Amino acid sequence: MPISHIEHYNLRAERSMLETLRDFYVTVVGLQVGYRPLSSYGYWLYAGERALLHLSEARPGDPREPHLRSTFDHVAFACTDLPACEAHLRNHGIDYRYAEVPATGQRQLFFSDPAGNGIELNFAATPDS
Repeated sequence: MPISHIEHYNLRAERSMLETLRDFYVTVVGLQVGYRPLSSYGYWLYAGERALLHLSEARPGDPREPHLRSTFDHVAFACTDLPACEAHLRNHGIDYRYAEVPATGQRQLFFSDPAGNGIELNFAATPDS
């Protein structure tokens, strides 16, 4: 049973937080709302043709509190155009941390979504970096 890649990840929250998360991941991160084959309330967010993030509504009696400490730290996305991305985050008032991986030249931006989930944006090294 070899695993080839992550298929998607799921965030579960009450409806009002789902709306906030949807807006954040569309407006700030750049995913798009797409086809969702389920009849329950929620969203599938895509990068191009690929479904990456499933937002699903917490069931009654299953509250999901934002900003809880757990073992989950962040999800990482491969991106392009670091200067444009940094300007985009600043324009939306998003506080982020910049880092580099010295061995590869990869550059990274770290920030959190409105529920406190970590996000990492990765930018491959360029020939002039």
